[in-house]
Amino acid sequence: MFTGIVEEVGVVVALDRVEGQDARLRVRGPLVTSDARLGDSIAVSGVCLTVADLPGDGELVADVMPETLRRTALGDLRAGDRVNLERALAVGGRYGGHVVQGHVDGVGTIVRREPGPRWDDVEIALDPALARYVAEKGSITVAGVSLTVTHVADDSFGVSLIPTTLAATTLGALAPGARVNLEVDVLAKYTERLLATRVAP
Repeated sequence: MFTGIVEEVGVVVALDRVEGQDARLRVRGPLVTSDARLGDSIAVSGVCLTVADLPGDGELVADVMPETLRRTALGDLRAGDRVNLERALAVGGRYGGHVVQGHVDGVGTIVRREPGPRWDDVEIALDPALARYVAEKGSITVAGVSLTVTHVADDSFGVSLIPTTLAATTLGALAPGARVNLEVDVLAKYTERLLATRVAP
């Protein structure tokens, strides 16, 4: 489990396709690899990946399955791209964001960005089927970053990026047209599921 509080912005070393379907992702992140072990979970721009190799020099390698490539924006990555990194929450650790599983629900697209004096207001398009899980003043994970929703429409939502988020994550540099991994609040999904089993057809 994660919190959506980015610990480090890493750099993609390579994304190598394996037999044309899955891939191996190599990322440099000295902080998150400082105590990493094989089998650990690390969120890469909001996607929970398992550490498959630690080749040294602050790098980690993870296998990316076809399902993950289909459902996330990881397949867009190229060498030199920056990614948000977060280690799994340690027992007793500070819980600064919200419940984040690293299970991406869909890919959104930045459609508008309005700079403010010290912040940016950003509009992100999403699948209308996901919009029902997004609530004004609720939480959403965008590229692995826990954010508060400012408003919701049928096929988009807004967030405001504070100076810390602009400086310490990849969101500060993303322009309209960029694709971002989205994870809606898991509590909303479970609530819908529980209610559906109690309501007659």
